[in-house]
Amino acid sequence: MNKLHQLLEAYGLRKTKCRIEVLRLFLEHRHALAHAAIEQQLGPQFDRVTLYRTLHSFEEHGLLHSIPSTDGITRYALCQQACNRHRHQHDHIHFSCTACGHTYCLNEVYVPTLRMPEGYQVEEFRFCVQGVCDKCVLQPKEQLASA
Repeated sequence: MNKLHQLLEAYGLRKTKCRIEVLRLFLEHRHALAHAAIEQQLGPQFDRVTLYRTLHSFEEHGLLHSIPSTDGITRYALCQQACNRHRHQHDHIHFSCTACGHTYCLNEVYVPTLRMPEGYQVEEFRFCVQGVCDKCVLQPKEQLASA
């Protein structure tokens, strides 16, 4: 059984053609993906509603997490921690590159524990940073302008 099928099975998801193809895209990319990018890369083989349902199902089961952004577009990334359908745990930084537009999960960056005032209960933690990613920093400025 290949990795795609193993992941779907581990998260209790049926192995449909759409789920396999969407999961394949996430495993092939280092950065988060928006619905429109997934739709564009997969072409017309799956309709928009099927893709939304697939993303929702993946997030609901703890396979993906959503990343809201300042541009209003929600992106999705594979969960790297032990997430499940009852709890997502994403105490990491989301880095949005201002040059290429990609969003990355930086799990290796230490995020200090938040100390909330008495009576406050944290339900979700989202920390977003903007700047230039490692790939874009290495590219000459002329290449970035033409990209």
